[in-house]
Amino acid sequence: MNVSNLLSLGYSHARNSAAQAIYLTHGIDLTSPVTFHALVNERCNCRCRHCEYWRQKEYVPEMTIEQWQNALLSIKEFVGPFSVSFSGGEPFMKKGFIGLLQFCHDNAIHAGVTTNGALLNERNVPSIVAARPFNVNISLDSHLPAVHDHVRGMPGLLDRITRGIGLLRQEQQRQGVTFPIIVKPTIMSVNFRQLPQIVHWSLAAGATALNFQPLGKWTPETEQELWINEPEWAELDRIMQQLIDLKRAGAPIMNSEEVLRLMTASFREEKASPEHLPCRIGLQELYIRPDGEVKLCFHFPAIGNLTTQSAREIWKGPEARAIRAATVKCDKLCLLTCLSHKSLGNRVSQALTLLSRQRSSAMTTTESYA
Repeated sequence: MNVSNLLSLGYSHARNSAAQAIYLTHGIDLTSPVTFHALVNERCNCRCRHCEYWRQKEYVPEMTIEQWQNALLSIKEFVGPFSVSFSGGEPFMKKGFIGLLQFCHDNAIHAGVTTNGALLNERNVPSIVAARPFNVNISLDSHLPAVHDHVRGMPGLLDRITRGIGLLRQEQQRQGVTFPIIVKPTIMSVNFRQLPQIVHWSLAAGATALNFQPLGKWTPETEQELWINEPEWAELDRIMQQLIDLKRAGAPIMNSEEVLRLMTASFREEKASPEHLPCRIGLQELYIRPDGEVKLCFHFPAIGNLTTQSAREIWKGPEARAIRAATVKCDKLCLLTCLSHKSLGNRVSQALTLLSRQRSSAMTTTESYA
């Protein structure tokens, strides 16, 4: 990640922001997607208590690496320089995925990846770093093995993550490559009291920044043990204020103060307030499923498939126009990092947080935020 890359992407976001205003004011659709989430598989080596993928009897068919390459080039032909966030499942389980990261780098596509960290090992890390990803996000829910490994359903996973972050840092230094390593905790009943400690632990372990998201209601365990219910809401508010205080003191927390304050509202399952409407996700996002199916938001039906259509055809097609109009009317309060609306100012702030952290090699301990 460097200034020139961010300026290029920033221009696309600024242009889309203007197009969104025209759409919302006059109904004229000059928008094009600027945010891309790509689910490369549903298969995973974890058994997370809050995830449903590993419970499925059958998985969605997966595009081949060549099909992914063609899909990404179709997007680039449509929008120019762009950034895509890969996830799963566990993306590093897909054969050829690291090669896909390298393909993205070779074709000036800024590709980030979210992983559970289990496969950040001596065999994979050198080629991951050599592929120069835009960022590596690591799902980490606690600095305590008893909590994290239980939630993720894999004994020893926290130790693997700790070692994996170290390996990434060592290999970055050896190859002279720099990209952010971002820890992504999911906020839930079993860990929310530990969030400030997770900040300190993550930075001491070598992470660049943190990006928090609330739990989604998808599994029986979520309902029975992981959801934060009314008796704990006041305490959750206090913890969120502690995170805000850490952010103000310089801790590289990517969430805006506004989003941190809304976390409790997410667990109250409130509707979005008027100042957060209309929803703009349908004016800026493409969400790509493993089989090439494309959505504007995963709460709405698909608008096409990249194995049979170009990105331009899908975005400008009648299905996309209909769903785009529907998303604008949606009043869900969405704080998941793949859904949460970020203003242009929010995006600039996040970019500056990452750049500042990368350049501040002295900030390797937690004393600055104590």
